[in-house]
Amino acid sequence: MPSAIKKSVTRNYMPLYEENRSLRSTVSYLKDELDRLKEPPLLICDIVKLVGNKAVVRLPNNNNFFVNISTNLIGKVNMGDRVLTEQKSLVIVEKLDRSKNFDVENFVIVEKPNLPWSQIGGLQAQIRELKEVIELPLKNPELFERVGIQPPKGVLLHGPSGTGKTILGKAVAHSTNATFIEIVGSELVQKFIGEGAKLVKDIFKLAREKAPSLVFIDELDSIASERMDIGTSGEREVQRTFMQLLSEIDGFDPLGNVKIIGATNRPDVLDSAIIRPGRLDRLIYVPLPEAKGREEIFKIHTKNMNMNQVDLRQLADLTEGSSGAEVRAVCTEAGYFAIRENRTKVGMRDFIEAIAKVSQEDKDKTFKKMFG
Repeated sequence: MPSAIKKSVTRNYMPLYEENRSLRSTVSYLKDELDRLKEPPLLICDIVKLVGNKAVVRLPNNNNFFVNISTNLIGKVNMGDRVLTEQKSLVIVEKLDRSKNFDVENFVIVEKPNLPWSQIGGLQAQIRELKEVIELPLKNPELFERVGIQPPKGVLLHGPSGTGKTILGKAVAHSTNATFIEIVGSELVQKFIGEGAKLVKDIFKLAREKAPSLVFIDELDSIASERMDIGTSGEREVQRTFMQLLSEIDGFDPLGNVKIIGATNRPDVLDSAIIRPGRLDRLIYVPLPEAKGREEIFKIHTKNMNMNQVDLRQLADLTEGSSGAEVRAVCTEAGYFAIRENRTKVGMRDFIEAIAKVSQEDKDKTFKKMFG
């Protein structure tokens, strides 16, 4: 075939060659995708024990199995690792990164608080105790070693609702530059057997990972109430979770860089095991603020407000029996009363109406308290 004709044929068929190559590539990609979709899903398990080239794994339903380890993973997995296994043979085929292990982050609030001690009013005695028990051992552990004493591993804050237990925890985390891990006790009570205990274990593992850290357990009474000999399966699961919590606390070094703060409104129902020496043995009562404390709280929450002739001392007297949270609510409501009337300044009358609203008291009764 003459070269001119050959070049002409090649030029004419070139688009077909290109289209054929593109179609082959598309078919190859679709085959790979189809094979991937046909693959059975893998199970997420935890390695409980290693025995030679095999392992004991725990499934999410808490059952244990003795399984093989894939050849390429032998020597690369350790006890406590989270791994992927095949559904039928349960052979370990992949190790999950440590960062993927913490499903617990769905149940906790992890943050670096920006709340200095100066933002807390009326709790000077409680602040002093927290500085001694939590802040000092984290900042200066050598001092305790020289003196030869062991500081408490944690504290229990107890008192009425809204008195500032959570913000005390956040403030001490800020002062020590620690990670603040906040848990609600009721979140630790899970539906399936063993899940609550595993969640507790993962929370403290997360705390060690992010150390220095402070674990704050709110509503501690929901899992640490006094144990009974006989109970429902749900109550027994709560007890298992509680036992895991005690075990984790016992495993901490008092001079370690993880501290625990429990908070409750019902210290009377707590099991004695949680507050015995060596656990949360420092009990700090957080009371309703007195008049001076309420005035300090008013100053903190009104420092950025545009006010007109407002007597904070008088407001403190009018809010007798109120918690810090209620005082804060009064300041917010007073601002709303001014906004509703298109005013930029908040007056005394706004605060009085706010006190009546927050305390659900008759407005005229509040005015009588003020003017006699």
